[in-house]
Amino acid sequence: MCWCLSPYEQEKVRELKEIRQMNNDFAWMLCDYLNNSPCLITKELMASVNPERILSEETVYGILLSGFCGLNVENNESDRQFADNYFRVALKKLDTKQYAQNPFYQNIVIPNVQFGHWELKYQKYMPYETFIYKDYVMKPHFREMPNIGFFDEEFQYPVVLEDNREWMAIKPSEIETSQAAIDSAEGNVITFGLGLGYFAYMASLKHQVKSITVVEHNYQVVQLFEQYILPQFQHKEKIKIVTADAFEYAEKLLPQENFDFAFVDLWHDVSDGLDMYFKMKKLEKYNPKTRFLYWIEDSILSNFRWQIFDYVVSNAKSYDEIIKCLSKQSLQKQATLETVSYHW
Repeated sequence: MCWCLSPYEQEKVRELKEIRQMNNDFAWMLCDYLNNSPCLITKELMASVNPERILSEETVYGILLSGFCGLNVENNESDRQFADNYFRVALKKLDTKQYAQNPFYQNIVIPNVQFGHWELKYQKYMPYETFIYKDYVMKPHFREMPNIGFFDEEFQYPVVLEDNREWMAIKPSEIETSQAAIDSAEGNVITFGLGLGYFAYMASLKHQVKSITVVEHNYQVVQLFEQYILPQFQHKEKIKIVTADAFEYAEKLLPQENFDFAFVDLWHDVSDGLDMYFKMKKLEKYNPKTRFLYWIEDSILSNFRWQIFDYVVSNAKSYDEIIKCLSKQSLQKQATLETVSYHW
């Protein structure tokens, strides 16, 4: 810690470090539960805990989930406060009917087919299964947490598997985390990353969108999409598929074209996204007229924020400077620079 900070500022930094630790604790608890036992909470368990339905389902679910994640909310005040600050804030009961009305679900039928190493099919969430449905919640002082959801009934969603490993799925998380880009898309649009074509389909429905160029490096994925999914698009005439490396295209070809909006969706999750995010952000300077949006950017920037946290704290001249350097706007600016610089 930089000892030029006042005692008050040093105490505020210690609070930030405690929040960082709590963020990590919550993430690890949730990750362990999701990876090993996401279906422990069932309809029968919910009913047995709350037979007269005095409490809301979200309240009961939060108590059960925090308990399965190792917290003793009944007898430990610290655990109870932790559960209130994280599990209760992050948790939401979702409505299957709301998602079932999505145009992609309504109009695109995914066949059950094998295609080389690839497979198209439907999978499902079980009633009361726990899953992440949205990008990070950001609370004051950088208290962060992923949004947790559950349904009270079974919910099917389309998925593409590569060698039996999920490569892409149109889950509620895909719908929620793509919505900002769909809302922003207009004019001539380019998207890096094809997946099952969710963004391309939803953007093509907008009259403000004239064309959509999809850049995808995997030829088999393009074949699968063009054979089974694209023919079902109402506005397939708006879609152009380019088989190319996203970064080479963005550096060499994109500046010669006239795109109004770009959506970058190249990574599976936060674990493999940060380096690719940096790489594409640095290419924005070649395309000043194009507005860029990035999939799960808040989660990726959270990863970046806590990687540089100790360095920022050690070199900042004030607490306000620390907060500024860790803000979303500053992190986005840092990502565009060839060399990271934390002071300006």
